[in-house]
Amino acid sequence: MESYLPIISYVALGLVILSIIWIVRTEMRLKKLFAGKGARDVEEIMASLIKDIEDLQKSKQNIMEILANNEKRLKKSIQGVELVRFNPFKEAGGNQSFAIGILNEEGDGIVLSSLYSRERMSIFAKPIKKLSSEFELTHEEKEVVKKATI
Repeated sequence: MESYLPIISYVALGLVILSIIWIVRTEMRLKKLFAGKGARDVEEIMASLIKDIEDLQKSKQNIMEILANNEKRLKKSIQGVELVRFNPFKEAGGNQSFAIGILNEEGDGIVLSSLYSRERMSIFAKPIKKLSSEFELTHEEKEVVKKATI
């Protein structure tokens, strides 16, 4: 056991020397970090950074509220518009009649239809809710509703 005593002493001395070197290097790094600045300056910088982070979080919250509001409004805005021209009377005229579908993202809107003949022109408006109407839709009106959906 006594023969191991010098080896243990050398190992302990080596560990002490490594610890001293590590402490000196750490001390030098800290001096370099705080060179020309007092501890109060570092505290002020940290407080400023914390305030900036809090301001950024408030701004983020405001932006998220604005985005949610815009998303709501966007769903209600016109998103799909489609036009189909047709000839309802096979024996007369060209494709002077038409159906226009105007819908938002939720499938709400209107269908405007015009039936043209040489004697008269009629215009019809039908409300659309969730891609259907309480009024019967013609083939052309159904077509514009389908095409106007996104």
